[in-house]
Amino acid sequence: MDKLRLLTPGPTPLPENIRLALARDMIHHRKQDFKDIMKRVQTGLQYLFCTEQPVLTLTSSGTGAMSAAVTSLFAPGEKVLVVEAGKFGQRWSEISEAHGLDIVALPLQWGHSVKPRDVENALSRFPDISGVLVQASETSTGVLHPVQELARLCRLKDKIIVVDGISAVGISPCPMDEWGLDCLLTGSQKGMMLPPGLAFIALSEKAWNRAREIKSRNFYFNLLKEREKCLAGQTLFTPAINLIVALEQCLQYFQEQGLERIFNRQMAMTRMVRTGVKCLGLELLAGNNYTWGLTSIKLPPGIDGVELLNTAAREYKVLMAGGQDHLKGKIVRLGHMGYVDWPDLLAGLFALRGALVRQGGFSGARDYLEQAMSAYEQTLDN
Repeated sequence: MDKLRLLTPGPTPLPENIRLALARDMIHHRKQDFKDIMKRVQTGLQYLFCTEQPVLTLTSSGTGAMSAAVTSLFAPGEKVLVVEAGKFGQRWSEISEAHGLDIVALPLQWGHSVKPRDVENALSRFPDISGVLVQASETSTGVLHPVQELARLCRLKDKIIVVDGISAVGISPCPMDEWGLDCLLTGSQKGMMLPPGLAFIALSEKAWNRAREIKSRNFYFNLLKEREKCLAGQTLFTPAINLIVALEQCLQYFQEQGLERIFNRQMAMTRMVRTGVKCLGLELLAGNNYTWGLTSIKLPPGIDGVELLNTAAREYKVLMAGGQDHLKGKIVRLGHMGYVDWPDLLAGLFALRGALVRQGGFSGARDYLEQAMSAYEQTLDN
């Protein structure tokens, strides 16, 4: 029987111990057992975020944490700079607009990362900008933004930097305190190897002081009250208890394996897929500044990406993602984040080639799987 392989950039496959943890009997979120779990979870989240600040757990999608960040750190009428390099950069603008912020958009061609000098120019042109909103990894294109350099620039300009790490945390380095990030957030369904339903957010001391000044009117996403509960081993409202129980297992894995080892393996899988795709004669959407958790692949003219994905799922039991907005039908996004290993990616590359040929495309590659594995092994050995 063919194994169904989920190679999308979220949700991602679930490890067996996570599935077993999700099946445990219910506990009460105001009793000591849950408080004990939350305290252990807090230690694990701080390790994962590389921060001494509390990391808040919200029952929502990652977009909930994005909304909480915007409404907690900026008052209506304030000006923010938004890096729009894809669908999720645009989401920053949509959330900011809904909150009544004055948006200075920095639009980029999809597949390109932002240049720090362009951000610097925008901050110089609009000195009243209060903060910069950016993705660490733009999931719609597979681009990795130079967040460390942007954070350094924001410190020099005395601006708040808010980073969407939904496709970065647990996948590629994004150390919050070391890089000087004012706000870092993520979701549960990607590098964290959990089902959707939890979001996590941490603020720097500078950002917490700003949140106290703003005094957000949010009832549900009230980060100041959420922080008080977090420090007491609680959540402000009834959480997704079973997900938090499973979260403890996930965080134990990160601590036992070590972030350096996990990141090295993620980079190895990234280079594996990129090498295999090039051997197939296909073009990559993201050039040098590519994310570690997914690979975006341009399709040749005349190939319908929607049908290619349907063929890969039907004939090879491999589920991949397509492009969004104007890239729909034109690219394939092959995810390799979370609980994914090299055999899954060999199957993904095989399905990609097979579906391409079935859709009328051509690839004369014969050793693409061997070259992909070689790239994987070389990265692990270095």
